[in-house]
Amino acid sequence: MKKIFFVLFIAALTVFLLAGCGTKTSEETVKIKIGASVTPHAEILAYANDLLKEKGYELEIVEFTDYVQPNLTLESGELDANYFQHLPYLEQFNEEHDTHLVSVAAIHYEPLGLYPGKTATVAELKDGAQIAVPNDVTNEARALLLLETQGLIKVRDDAGLTATVNDIVENSKNLKIVEIEAAQLARSLQDVDMAVINGNYAIQAGLNAATDAVAKEEKDSLAATTFANILVVKEGDENREDIAALIDVLKSDEIKQFIEDKYQGAVVPMF
Repeated sequence: MKKIFFVLFIAALTVFLLAGCGTKTSEETVKIKIGASVTPHAEILAYANDLLKEKGYELEIVEFTDYVQPNLTLESGELDANYFQHLPYLEQFNEEHDTHLVSVAAIHYEPLGLYPGKTATVAELKDGAQIAVPNDVTNEARALLLLETQGLIKVRDDAGLTATVNDIVENSKNLKIVEIEAAQLARSLQDVDMAVINGNYAIQAGLNAATDAVAKEEKDSLAATTFANILVVKEGDENREDIAALIDVLKSDEIKQFIEDKYQGAVVPMF
């Protein structure tokens, strides 16, 4: 009898230890903790969650309103992944903060838009007009390149994706380029003539690059591939089964249809 009890005890202990090590059984749902910008990233993830549950995983979505904390929190191990940024920003962040984060999938692209504030059209911009742009390096360069496509300024040829206001070599209208934190641009729109606003913050403010912007980055532009929004994990986690399952769902036909129906061109699938 004692021998039977001992065998049963060992079997129960083995099951307990396996569960404690995170081994997924057919009845168990494993959580993936992921950081995301509120719009559209968290919305896309919320829709993806039901599809992911069919694979035995469930998302715990942590919403962020800035571009710094999601990466620091991922680096510290408090998150399994994040979804809010593009690759140039990630590379710059890793360099500046000595973080070790990697992209595992490109999911969507958000066209940067030039939105009217005090001035309705590009043609009506007066000498000395104020145009607000994001103040982080990669998005500022992107904004300046968009202004260049409209003939408003010319940026030094070799500045590329690190261009700042100091790289403007032609500015016939003497435009005042106002550098503002990306999250504050939509709120500042009423105070400037125009503003170049990131897609997610524009959507949060009720703006759509496809219908409200006077100019936007086009789908076939360099920006579309360079600035695709990516799923990011800490280096070493690229081949985790749960991350692979999440990528499969985020690149599914169901998610593509959801993005196209909900955002009507303000968010564009990259798969």
